[in-house]
Amino acid sequence: MNFIYRIILKIHTLCQNLVDKAYIEICKSRGMKVGENVVFIEAPAFGSEPYLIEIGDRTKITAGCTFINHDGAMYVIRSMEKYLDARNFGRIKIGKNCFIGNNCTFLPGVEMGDNCILGAGSVLNSSTLPNSVYAGVPAKFICSIEEYGDKALSKNVMYPRELEKNRADLDKFIKENLPNVYKPVKN
Repeated sequence: MNFIYRIILKIHTLCQNLVDKAYIEICKSRGMKVGENVVFIEAPAFGSEPYLIEIGDRTKITAGCTFINHDGAMYVIRSMEKYLDARNFGRIKIGKNCFIGNNCTFLPGVEMGDNCILGAGSVLNSSTLPNSVYAGVPAKFICSIEEYGDKALSKNVMYPRELEKNRADLDKFIKENLPNVYKPVKN
């Protein structure tokens, strides 16, 4: 039975990937700019104005991300005489060599600099400096890319690099050799 479930999941994944690719291509045909070697783990929700979005080369966008390029709340105030002409649109630009964590939201008018990381679940409501890490709701500066890299190296998980050629072997090695060490409680 497990074999049948695996086949069903594989078919579902293939279909979802096809739908995501079609959606991204339609958004590009509507004017969205996407650089070279951009990786989409899932197709983000690009909103109704994908032509206001630009994504730089070698950027990776993970699952569940949303781009909001207009303020739908104008619906409420446009019913008032004083605000009949209220409109709010904004471009969204992501630089080169960026990483966007799961479930991030981009609000109108923000620009993410080159070589940036946006932590999972963040809401970006203002632009970022290049070479930096931001996270939170709203997203705030956490550290520089160099500080992030140094911290990553200090907690590096070592394994034989040749295992990267075979994911099953890598999984087995990590499962058997990763110590049971957890982060401490923050006060």
